[in-house]
Amino acid sequence: MPKTIKFKGNPMTLVGRNIKIGDSAPDFRVVAADLKEATLPDFNSKTKLITTFPSLDTPVCDLQIKEFNKKAVSFSPDLAVLGISKDLPFAQTRFCHENDINHIGIFSDYKYTSFGINYGLLIKELNLLARSIFILDKNNIVRYIQIVEELTSAPNYEDALKNLDKIVSIPAAAIKEGSPAKCKPCESGASALPKEKIKELTAQLPVWQLIDDPKGGKIVKEFKFKDFVEAKYFLDLVSVIAEEQAHHPEFSLIYNKLKVTLTTHAAGGLTENDFTMARIIDSIGE
Repeated sequence: MPKTIKFKGNPMTLVGRNIKIGDSAPDFRVVAADLKEATLPDFNSKTKLITTFPSLDTPVCDLQIKEFNKKAVSFSPDLAVLGISKDLPFAQTRFCHENDINHIGIFSDYKYTSFGINYGLLIKELNLLARSIFILDKNNIVRYIQIVEELTSAPNYEDALKNLDKIVSIPAAAIKEGSPAKCKPCESGASALPKEKIKELTAQLPVWQLIDDPKGGKIVKEFKFKDFVEAKYFLDLVSVIAEEQAHHPEFSLIYNKLKVTLTTHAAGGLTENDFTMARIIDSIGE
């Protein structure tokens, strides 16, 4: 995925996780018109076409939603079409009522910026979402990604719909082996990994340092930034995902340096969750 786009020719930075075709789609939290939260599992039985955009109050975004609303009439009932932006739910509701948008679901990322961070679509300089199209199959595997290079340009509808037809014909790809996209719930009494497995997993993580501790093993990594503001910004991105993963690192922030420590207190040491979280954090820092 690109980490930069342009807005009227000026470079803009995309931040968040680095998602690729074939990955397990991350969960997310967005807000519906009734102010209730919606998450990825709410659409588990369907193929998902998700389109994001900066704001409904711009001509290109306006057209984007109307175009998908029109196309959605002919889509299979096994397909969910979602439109996501950081517009407030009240503005989205008004737009949908005024323009008869009733074939797709419109959701707001205003509260947590969860979708933007989890899918690497948050425009750092604008705090808005990039214009994109993602297609997830019934197994929540990412099958298609289109991120529009120039924010003021429309997406390539033809390419997205052509790929959608292919994906609908094979609606559930095999789940790729590898690290899970989400930490597993852990409770008191969970077992820490054996030392051999810990060494194996640590070797797969660049720069993370394994530390033996009387209270259990830990992995630690220090991130260095331009200044305090940049370091705090990265901490905030990680905090959103950590809360959703229910797996919370220890942070030590000193000016432009952020030290992240991972361990599973319920297990008294390191578990698979710590290494999953480390990989997620690394993908944000890429």
